[in-house]
Amino acid sequence: MTMENENERGGKRSVMPHKRTAVDAVGGNSLLESLPEVILNEIFSFSQPETLTSLCSLACVSRTLQSSVNKPLSSLSSLDLSALSLDPQTFHGITRNIRKISKITLDCLRLHDSSITNLLGPDLEELILLKCSSLSYKLISSVGKFCPNLRILTLEFSGNNHKSAVSDLNFRDSFVNCQHLESVIIKIRGEEVVDYGYMLLGIYQELPPTVKFLKLQPASALDTVVFLNAVGNANLVAPVTPMIFGQALTHVSLVVDVISDTLLRAITLGLPLLVELDLKDRPTYEPIDALSNLGIQSIVNCKQLTSLSLMRSRRHYVPFFRRPTDMGMFLLSEGCRGLESVRFGGFSKVTDAGFASIYNSCVNLKKFEIRNGFLLTDLAFQDFSKAPRSLVEVKLVSCDYITSEAVRELVTCTTLEVLDLLGCKSVSDFCLDKVSRLSLLTSLNLGGTGVTDVGMAVLGKGNAPISCLSLRGCRLVSDEGIISLLQSEGLTELSIRYCIHVTDASVKALALKGGVRRLDLYKCTALSGECLQYLKKPFFRGLRWIGIGWTRLAREDPEFDEEICRERQWLTVCKYGCELGCHDGWQDHEF
Repeated sequence: MTMENENERGGKRSVMPHKRTAVDAVGGNSLLESLPEVILNEIFSFSQPETLTSLCSLACVSRTLQSSVNKPLSSLSSLDLSALSLDPQTFHGITRNIRKISKITLDCLRLHDSSITNLLGPDLEELILLKCSSLSYKLISSVGKFCPNLRILTLEFSGNNHKSAVSDLNFRDSFVNCQHLESVIIKIRGEEVVDYGYMLLGIYQELPPTVKFLKLQPASALDTVVFLNAVGNANLVAPVTPMIFGQALTHVSLVVDVISDTLLRAITLGLPLLVELDLKDRPTYEPIDALSNLGIQSIVNCKQLTSLSLMRSRRHYVPFFRRPTDMGMFLLSEGCRGLESVRFGGFSKVTDAGFASIYNSCVNLKKFEIRNGFLLTDLAFQDFSKAPRSLVEVKLVSCDYITSEAVRELVTCTTLEVLDLLGCKSVSDFCLDKVSRLSLLTSLNLGGTGVTDVGMAVLGKGNAPISCLSLRGCRLVSDEGIISLLQSEGLTELSIRYCIHVTDASVKALALKGGVRRLDLYKCTALSGECLQYLKKPFFRGLRWIGIGWTRLAREDPEFDEEICRERQWLTVCKYGCELGCHDGWQDHEF
């Protein structure tokens, strides 16, 4: 089993359904009902949009508070409920009084078409709809008809619907109506690009020329090459011809069936204004013109490029880029010295020298990520501390030869905010004393490393303000380590999936401590069913998501599920293998 996204789709997934609305779950006879409404209105009049989640929670407490909370909600210009998977009734109760809103971000996992259409209108400029599991393709592809002034559009939906429904997925009329659109992100969740790539065929011809930021998942490599060749030809005769889509593009992110030299040449010649290029492929075959040093060299034609990502999924038939070598990295580092973000995955022939040339030449580098770097060793970072660095994010994922020595060099860069060492099995406690001193570090991934309870005690006593921590598959971490971690403050996300020595004692400590908003306990097989009591109030204050798949907590108990739904309307309990927050896997949920 690799440490990357594993395939655990053996059956349909489910989460606890929300069967009652937040207001119905609470009686109206509390002391809060006797408070004068004028006092509550005065308090809420000072509320900012960022406090929306807190306001929504308050609205559940009593009818008086609901009435007072509705006033600041109705004046909001932006709405972000992406942290909550609300049922239609609760969602309607929160949004029914909102008028003339310009920005909306929603988790649509439980919402239906009617929930969304009530919010659409000409005032809307930014619309982000995530996890559209129950929304129809017809609505998803027609939002532009109702929102002619859209500037930003993000749609994330499932490709698992019946194929006959794909005929409803027609963006043409929608995009024709949006003449101010600048950003388009469309993500179709599914396993294989070849299975879902056809759903977005021809979309390039439907997008308006104003689009600058484009992200498609998935996209056909052939369709992309044909489109980019047309853009390149138009560039040669401009400004005689009218402006077409593509000529204004500065940011491109695509998940394609295969990355080839032909694709990269088409991109770099057709999009001269490119600032960000993000490509990921999931090949089922090795193409004749597979990515090589020539394709990488063509990237230097993008003189304004600051962000580059070339990734290959390890789950598929051809898991590596076999042709690029150090020479390609040398050419890239010389021609693109302005890079600020670099992400490479699956470059099996690139060694320490090639990777080191990137961070040594790109003096403005802020983000550096290498995945599946099988020839990457500590030697790549032996002189890392001898030059000033301004890195804020370093990710070395599934790099087997990286040890604690390299990490100790990396953390001499005191500006680090994100450190990801997932699958670096040779990393141990030895580096954690220095990691714990990083005063800006908020996210740390130690999944699959050799850290132990001793290292957890070091982190717990350290100064690093870690809010997101992953100990996925750290089989040497037990209750002692988890409890030691809780000496520190601010931890809001914790993944301890596959930690087989974590027992009820850890869950109890976390429940009493409170503050954790997302907790992943997947396959913590030492847990007993007694832990279920800690899902009830007053334990786990602030908990929004918990994964309990393949544990004794996931037993079928409809009465208990009903009780939790009544008590904690904001809590999502995922009983299967989703990562934190059901980021991927939500498309297989049933309700």
